[in-house]
Amino acid sequence: MSHLPLADTPLTFLDLETTGTRATRDRITEIAALRVLDGNVVDRFVTLVDPGVLIPPSITALTGISNEMVQGQPAFETIADEFYRWIDGSILVAHNARFDISFLRNEYRRLGVRFGARVICTLRLSRQLEPDHYHHSLGELLRRHDLLSASRHRALSDTKALLSLWQHWSRYHAAEKIESLAVGQFRNRSLPAHLDPHLLDELPTRPGVYLFLGQDRMPLYIGKSVNLRSRVLSHFNSDYRNDREMKIMRQLHHLEWHETAGDLGAQLLEARLIKQLSPIYNRKLRRQSTLKTWCWRQSAGRLELAGPEALGSTEEDMTFGMFRSRGEATRALRQIAEEHRLCPRILGLESGRGRCFSHQLGRCRGACCGEESITSHTERLLAALEKLRIHHWPWPGRVAFRECDDQGIATYHLVDQWRYLGSVTHLMDAPERKKPTAFDADTYRILHRFMTECNNSNDIIVLD
Repeated sequence: MSHLPLADTPLTFLDLETTGTRATRDRITEIAALRVLDGNVVDRFVTLVDPGVLIPPSITALTGISNEMVQGQPAFETIADEFYRWIDGSILVAHNARFDISFLRNEYRRLGVRFGARVICTLRLSRQLEPDHYHHSLGELLRRHDLLSASRHRALSDTKALLSLWQHWSRYHAAEKIESLAVGQFRNRSLPAHLDPHLLDELPTRPGVYLFLGQDRMPLYIGKSVNLRSRVLSHFNSDYRNDREMKIMRQLHHLEWHETAGDLGAQLLEARLIKQLSPIYNRKLRRQSTLKTWCWRQSAGRLELAGPEALGSTEEDMTFGMFRSRGEATRALRQIAEEHRLCPRILGLESGRGRCFSHQLGRCRGACCGEESITSHTERLLAALEKLRIHHWPWPGRVAFRECDDQGIATYHLVDQWRYLGSVTHLMDAPERKKPTAFDADTYRILHRFMTECNNSNDIIVLD
């Protein structure tokens, strides 16, 4: 086994304070780094950072860093080059390193710079060194090993605490063992040959949608999850489950993701992106341009096959089922007729006069020949179709479905006539009402399920 010469390589112990937990949205407020060689601190880099955004009161209460403290401090862009040169040639050491590194990568990405570094995560290392313990937060480790920290949740204090934890491990574990585990963190997973492995370190553990893209950014596959990191990494198992998964991995060149407030936003965005981009390996949620539905025309008293324009309307007519073709719709109605002894002739499934063929076989109660009244037949038909009922839009216009993330920050999903119009973080940013897009069966199912399960009427806000 090749070994990483930790004894001869500078280690940079690092901690950041930020305005929140989302690296794509929140910003850095403090950096503290200690450069260590042969167990001794040889240099330090410590600074507050003006994040360019307000620090939430909850974060100030946790870290002690206020908006007044960062006012007049350097913005990240003014120290970016200096910090990158300062850590060059060293190995970064951080607790839950994915958090700190994802913030650095996003800060540098905003400047058009690709950030790369070798990283050791002490959270992962702790789980390997102390597998019998369940808790591995930095605070718990400090208490477990009786290591004092003057002021937690300030970057320099946490960095010093991390260094003391490392020194403790170095005294109680063989250097070869720590080095071997550290080397293991540098080995790549079973990744596609063309995919940048550093992207995986940035994956958040939040809800959202991910996109697998091929050469020239051709859409291959789009998925969603309440935990993007866990779901995406599950694709990279060495034993791919089927040929389709292997084909995706061979063609994968790029990875993108969009974080959402929660599962509802992820479902809506996934359905929209799949229909917009038509990724070649998504079988479900594809565009349904030939959507058909059975429409009960109240004024005419008959059932007609209609297109998607009849779905979800606020008119008196009732619609039942969403079918990909006329043939699928006809087969579904024929099956219902057989199950409930409805007359196929009255339903328009066969032509002719007098007794239908099903009545001769005892499969029709006789609406075609006067043995059953049309009123009774209609009542039984509508009762049989009820399980396929497409509910009318219950409001006169647009509504916003409110969804909050784990920090209580709301996103508003705008919907009109079951049509998803997009999402905004402030209702004042909602665009003017315009003609709704085409009815989408998947969006209808997602929203209707949410409405059925929603326990808080305040999460549905009427706009028009």
